[in-house]
Amino acid sequence: MTATPIAQLQPEPWAAHDRRLAAGATGALAPLNAAGVLEAADVHVATRLGHLGDEPDERVLLAVALAVRAVRSGSVCVDLATIAGLTAGPGEADDPLPWPDPAAWRAAVAASPLVAAGVVRLEGDLVYLDRYHRLERHVCDDLVERVEAPAPEVDEAALAAALGRVRGEHFSEEQEAAAVQAVRRRTTVLTGGPGTGKTTTVARVLVLLADQAAARDERLSVVLAAPTGKAATRLAEAVATELAGLDPADRERVGTPESLTLHRLLGWRPDNSTRFRHDRGNRLKHDLVVVDECSMVELTMMARLLEAVRPEARLLLVGDPQQLTSVGAGAVLGDVVRGFEGHPASPVASLERNHRSELDIQELAQALRGGDPDEVLAVLRRPSDEVELVETDDPVEVLREDALAAAVAVREAAAAGDAEAAVAALDRQRLLCAHREGPYGVRRWNRQVEQWLTDAGHPVHGEWYVGRPVLVTSNDYALEVYNGETGAAVAMPDGRLRAFVAGSGRLRDHAPGRLDAVETMHAMTIHKSQGSQATRVTVLLPDDTSRLLTRELFYTAVTRARSHVRVVGTEAAVRAAVLQRAQRATGLAERIRGATSGAEAAEAGSRHADARNGGETSAG
Repeated sequence: MTATPIAQLQPEPWAAHDRRLAAGATGALAPLNAAGVLEAADVHVATRLGHLGDEPDERVLLAVALAVRAVRSGSVCVDLATIAGLTAGPGEADDPLPWPDPAAWRAAVAASPLVAAGVVRLEGDLVYLDRYHRLERHVCDDLVERVEAPAPEVDEAALAAALGRVRGEHFSEEQEAAAVQAVRRRTTVLTGGPGTGKTTTVARVLVLLADQAAARDERLSVVLAAPTGKAATRLAEAVATELAGLDPADRERVGTPESLTLHRLLGWRPDNSTRFRHDRGNRLKHDLVVVDECSMVELTMMARLLEAVRPEARLLLVGDPQQLTSVGAGAVLGDVVRGFEGHPASPVASLERNHRSELDIQELAQALRGGDPDEVLAVLRRPSDEVELVETDDPVEVLREDALAAAVAVREAAAAGDAEAAVAALDRQRLLCAHREGPYGVRRWNRQVEQWLTDAGHPVHGEWYVGRPVLVTSNDYALEVYNGETGAAVAMPDGRLRAFVAGSGRLRDHAPGRLDAVETMHAMTIHKSQGSQATRVTVLLPDDTSRLLTRELFYTAVTRARSHVRVVGTEAAVRAAVLQRAQRATGLAERIRGATSGAEAAEAGSRHADARNGGETSAG
């Protein structure tokens, strides 16, 4: 079994007193730790497992340490056949790292008591920690079982009538085909870039399925979900807007679907961060579960979602596989698309045609998907009201005007006590950075904007001040604020300061001191911007040597803009961003291909049954 390739790792040696340097590292672990390939945590976990499992072979311990590192960096496994080539640094030719021979290395891992005990899993050249191996199997098996299950019954006359009502100039044949597929199958994976009409299609799917339920004298139970609160709210608002233009009777049948984060949908448990109230033994009640922004859904969350959805319920997964992958391990949406490619019953429905008027932004996104840096630069440099490239390695004066104007707009609304206007102003202009630290990082630019505010007569004192824009960085179920939601500090008539956060269709205000997991948002990272949009977006590209500069990152940043995107950086940075890919090492796509080829279908079913009969504890 082979893995999805990952980008070059580009290790750099740790400084002598860096906490990531493991003082007790020995054998094969020591030079790779010193070179920056491994961190101290990777070394300590591998050493401890080797001690507990009576495994002294340093080659096996190295494989375990790399598997730990893989998960920490977003991959699901490590490929012993390719890892050495991925870590070749500038001085590698003169001073190569001491990598084991791949064939002997694989044989040593295969013979290890850690593999015999099931702590480590080996498939071909791929080494997994047991938990992630189980999760990947469960996602594969659950998806394949859903795809190969008998099709649901469809009232063809009702479907034809409903299609006649939802057709129109804003509903293309491509979108209609995807919507009909969602009616005829239990599982649909709806993909497409910005402007291709994913939300329009989702709204029509709701109407068609609600109509099918009504034909059976039933009412469809629907839930809309997304990884973050901001994305869930955006989905609900967009669907409501689409439904508003359809037949009143259809709107009534659909109702107002609940919108939730995935954590809330599955039932977050304070005693367990990886398990939820809803699972195989306590399924979700809904007839249709729609999940948006699926590129952000990590392997663990996808496994929990699939086990919670009733087998007879419909599941609609929506997303853009070209965007950045999840913060956690895995690249599930892209793997699912690749894994089912060519399958006659593939659940994937891809939307390609663009329906938005911002053609230049869409052309830039298309050029990025194509991966040609000359084409990307040509689009960026062409005169346009939507796309702009400012070529500079000193962005201070370039960024000042727009960033300050955006901050002042929030500040003035907040000082007037207008919470709705202050929060709405946040989505007019956004400064996006690749890094958190350094000269191109969010921290530096947040401080810079605060200094500009002070210089402009809007003094900033302390952490909390009038007009402070904030981003929620983790879920707080007690306060009902969720990761990805945004807000602002607003002055009240009595002089108090309250933090208003937008989410779930309404503003909620809190005492600033109660909000622990928030950060200032004059600038935000591109990763954190996923699931949101702004009218105007400025993308600050780092130096072309940045490890974070990838095509997926650049594409995600560009597609956050509704009407205007400005890229600030050098030509070298643009070229580096287009050419560097950020794929992750996983085995899911090939696992799906194998399970659906027929040769492994029976084995997949057996594995699925075994997992249900007691394997869940280890997976969790």
